[in-house]
Amino acid sequence: MKILLDIPDHKASSLMDVLNSISYIKAKPITDSKAILMQEIREAVIELKLIKAGKKTARDVEDFLNEL
Repeated sequence: MKILLDIPDHKASSLMDVLNSISYIKAKPITDSKAILMQEIREAVIELKLIKAGKKTARDVEDFLNEL
């Protein structure tokens, strides 16, 4: 299982010390930009599942490309 935690910088080192002291836990910090990217991908997957389930409508590809 993977868990993403948002911890204030001034508290992070003490929590990392605790996590690293537990033999079966592998903990490593990630950058803010990587955390944001992971959240955006997660939201996109959820939206795609809603579209496939018919609970949300998809946008027209031409409209999407025109926005770019």
